[in-house]
Amino acid sequence: MAGNSEPLSPRAKLAVTAGRAAAAVSRVAGRGSGSVIGGKVALRFDPDLLARLARHLDVVLVSATNGKTTTTRLLAEALRANGQVVSNALGANMPAGITSALAGGSEARYGVIEVDEKYLATVARDVAPKAIALLNLSRDQLDRAAETRMLAEKWREGLAGVEAIVIANADDPLIVWAASSSPTVVWVAAGQEWKDDAWSCPSCGGVLQRPSEDWYCAECGFRRPTPTWALSEDHVIDPYGVAWPIHLQLPGRANRSNAAVSAAAAAAFGVDPKIALERMYKVQAVAGRYDVVTYQERELRLLLAKNPAGWLETFSLIDRPPTPVILSVNARGADGTDTSWLWDVDYTRLAGHPILVIGDRKMDLAVRLEVAGLQFLVCSDLDEAVRSAPPGRIESIANYTAFQDLRRKVGN
Repeated sequence: MAGNSEPLSPRAKLAVTAGRAAAAVSRVAGRGSGSVIGGKVALRFDPDLLARLARHLDVVLVSATNGKTTTTRLLAEALRANGQVVSNALGANMPAGITSALAGGSEARYGVIEVDEKYLATVARDVAPKAIALLNLSRDQLDRAAETRMLAEKWREGLAGVEAIVIANADDPLIVWAASSSPTVVWVAAGQEWKDDAWSCPSCGGVLQRPSEDWYCAECGFRRPTPTWALSEDHVIDPYGVAWPIHLQLPGRANRSNAAVSAAAAAAFGVDPKIALERMYKVQAVAGRYDVVTYQERELRLLLAKNPAGWLETFSLIDRPPTPVILSVNARGADGTDTSWLWDVDYTRLAGHPILVIGDRKMDLAVRLEVAGLQFLVCSDLDEAVRSAPPGRIESIANYTAFQDLRRKVGN
């Protein structure tokens, strides 16, 4: 266990105070929570502040293309069984946002930190984590992020010198390649629905063979490791072969996968799987995701999907046709300005659903749906889409900033 919190130096205290003041100004100005600008200001005063704030914590980092915010939330809830937790629960996952979150954790025992994929190695060097959970890698924001193979290589290099226990998804070849440089790895068979970024061997470039849930490269011998934890339908199998039931309020296979990884990570901190999974049931929504809200006397369920793998998982969650579906896509800085990923999403899965299209890039999405042979209606905004939707609960699927727009509009 990490030691007790040591008093911060005068410089660090000044940095924290300045950061909090900047965050407060941002909130008053209506520019969000202020966590990012607060962290940036604090780090300008003390560039080593993140390391200082993490010194007394047992830290676990969570990174992935999809599911990291939810996994962070589930794992934080599990670790609260053993003590106080500080976490960047709102998803501000770059160094500035992480610094803001940890500034409020002077009394905490654990730090459960979501980390943007690009910053994993940097943050790991700063906070000396006890554990790192790696879930999946797939294409996302190709205009700013590295190609997935390059990102896996960057992780592999960055994690080589880290002493943390790595809890890694054995079913994702890119994750296995990235984690294999670490001296201590706990492999979890957490599943992989989206496979289109993992057909070539990250070790040699050969074609991966996938005869079943197993995968291997016939050319170099790189293969799926033997997992010690596994997701099996609605149970987690622990290293002793005991099947623990997963009861979540969050829907879908992807969230059961997140729970399986969270249970394995919690076990690294001494939390029994039974207790960890029971505590995870408390999580009803994550930063607005999966919330059901009433707007214009209609029920809307809010679903986030940021990239092809995320849309694939989200399509499996929605109610059956003829449930109406609102799709909203933006291409602002936080989304990535390149919308070519729309062509990687299999929108034919929405056949039979009345589809309403909104968002900054609604015409890009309309072209994609037209080519997919779907019937849809382009609307000017959410109000028109809700008025135009047939009766019944509406499924609202949006990418990142479009999702935030929806939340603001419905008062979530």
